[in-house]
Order: sequence, then structure tokens, then C-alpha cells
Amino acid sequence: MIDDESVPTLDELRKWPATVSVTRAAQALGVSRSHLYALANRDACPVRMLPAGGAKRVVTASLIRVLSDEPAQAPAVV
Repeated sequence: MIDDESVPTLDELRKWPATVSVTRAAQALGVSRSHLYALANRDACPVRMLPAGGAKRVVTASLIRVLSDEPAQAPAVV
């Protein structure tokens, strides 16, 4: 069970690095690490995950977007 005191605020999330661990992202979402991985394995993960060696990292901007209910932006054309 995740206690409300351990869940970061949006202002705190905005100060996080560009990517964070799955454990830290799960904490922000209020779910377990295993649940977030299970969502990713079913292609139902609400946040963007990137491979990083043998692990995965969560893109902080996608986490903020999900938690603040901001619309997704189209990728920039270079």
C-alpha cells in the first residue's frame, strides 16, 4: 500500500531528471512497480518507457502529462 505522504506532488515531479526509474514513477502514480511493469507488458502503460541497458526508464514528461491531464503533443518535425 502506498501512503499519501510518499506520493510526490506535480511541482516535485517537475524538478525530477528527464527519466526516472520504474520504481519512482510507480510511486508517483500510486501503484506498485510490478503493476506498472504489468501494464507495460500489456501495452497499456500510461507513461512512456525507454530501454536502458537491461532495465527500463520512465520519461518524466510523460509522467507529468498523465498526472496533470495535459494533452499529448505531436513530435517536433526536424
